[in-house]
Amino acid sequence: MSFKSDIEIAQEKQLLHIKEIAKKLSIKEDDLEMYGKYKAKLPLHLIDEEKIKNNNLVLVTALTPTPAGEGKTTVSIGLTEGLNKIGKQATVVLREPSLGPVFGIKGGAAGGGFSQVVPMEDINLHFTGDFNAIEKANNLLSALIDNNLQSKENNLNIDPRTILWKRVIDMNDRALRDITIGLGGTANGIPRQDGFNITPASEVMAILCMTTDFENLKKRLGDIFIGFTFDKKPVFARDLKAENAMAILLKDAIKPNLVQTLEENPAIIHGGPFANIAQGTNTLIATKMGLSLSNYVVTEAGFGADLGAEKFLNIKSAFGDLNPKCVVLVATIRALRHHGGAQKEAYNTPDLEKVKTGFSNLEKHIENIRKFNIEPVVAINSFVSDSDKEVNFVIEKCASLGVQAVLSKGWANGGEGTKDLATAVVDVVENKATEFKPLYNWRSPVKDKIETIAKEIYGATSVEYDNKAKLNLRRIDRLGFNDFAICMAKTQKSFSDNAKLIGRPENFVVTVREIEIAAGAQFIIPILGKMMRMPGLPSKPASEGMTIDNNGVISGLS
Repeated sequence: MSFKSDIEIAQEKQLLHIKEIAKKLSIKEDDLEMYGKYKAKLPLHLIDEEKIKNNNLVLVTALTPTPAGEGKTTVSIGLTEGLNKIGKQATVVLREPSLGPVFGIKGGAAGGGFSQVVPMEDINLHFTGDFNAIEKANNLLSALIDNNLQSKENNLNIDPRTILWKRVIDMNDRALRDITIGLGGTANGIPRQDGFNITPASEVMAILCMTTDFENLKKRLGDIFIGFTFDKKPVFARDLKAENAMAILLKDAIKPNLVQTLEENPAIIHGGPFANIAQGTNTLIATKMGLSLSNYVVTEAGFGADLGAEKFLNIKSAFGDLNPKCVVLVATIRALRHHGGAQKEAYNTPDLEKVKTGFSNLEKHIENIRKFNIEPVVAINSFVSDSDKEVNFVIEKCASLGVQAVLSKGWANGGEGTKDLATAVVDVVENKATEFKPLYNWRSPVKDKIETIAKEIYGATSVEYDNKAKLNLRRIDRLGFNDFAICMAKTQKSFSDNAKLIGRPENFVVTVREIEIAAGAQFIIPILGKMMRMPGLPSKPASEGMTIDNNGVISGLS
């Protein structure tokens, strides 16, 4: 029997009814809002701030990844299985997959091998409809804006040239980046330029991930900054009386989703912003829900630690009063070869010298995590192409830095393959954990906060601002948004803003091209380089390899 067949058997075995998973978390059956047999929504009253303080949060991040990713989600799920194997009560808390990557380059985002969350097909596709609700709430505001431009009775005098709000769709579709709307005569609206972002880049997504309760959700939605009137006055969503209608569309989406792992452990999945153009973490509500119900919570932040982890710590943890006890840095031998100069076709070819050179990237991430007063553990996500010499070098080199590096075999062996990693994490949590501290104070000047991230996390020598960014800084000051957090938009392929600078680049300058405002989410978004908020499909999309048979059985989605 092939190994693939073993995984298929594991996927196809009868799942535990979600009520049985809920029992493991001491959730009453009456508190479950069922979505079939294997999915449920969790009510917000289960969040308990006292329990949160006493339980343990573990963040999984990675070194700077290759385009295919280094398996953070797989390691997060595997680590959760491993923690439960060694007697800890653990829950994994993850983001929901976006259909853009699912049908684009990466395929599904529910883990892999024997470290998966299930039902995998449902999670990767429409799940419980959260993304759809976010998309509809976003586009309702767009419709209200264009309706107001047309209105003669309640017109807010919005200058169409200043409108910053865009429509969204959860698909990679480059043709929608820049469009013209309102054509076809006076009955069809005011012609103007517009465009689409992908749904994970919506500020509604960011708001959902930062909100604390339903009242806070409405307040944040009302605070969305739209643009200016012709007489230069700022316009917000509340001026269109949009916040209640938008919140109504999100009444179920605000509740976290409960599913399970292949080893029948609890998994909470909620929210899904990207980490290169948004904050890259699941909802604050979901993380707190996990910490209210479980002794250990394993969660992940998107792309490398310079993106998702930096934002998780400086934005989410600082705002939500979270105290991560340990950070797991996922590394792969193939990514170290890449940062050592290996070409794509040689990623799977053993090359100890390339690994030695590429280790500088991982070393910088280790240094960065320690700047937050947190001790890291390195998880070497195992691939069959890894050589013993390469793996042993990473373990020994990490040990020389005082960091434990552990081979993680969750993909091949599930929880049995991650017990050593789980033990290393517990050792840090119980014996080495310190009090997390953010890298900057939200009340510091905007440029100081930007430069702190660029210099301390990226390793830049300085920051330059294009003319548009300078104008944006003056706008931020005029609107009184100086106390917001910083959510950098930057390539995930390099510490710098130049995707070609692999490894640990030095003596480089980052350039802020422009700065966007997410007033409802309470952060501002400096854009470094040419960042796309609406990706395109590759020449051969992942969708081409997917099939569904006459019985509705799907293949090629994971």
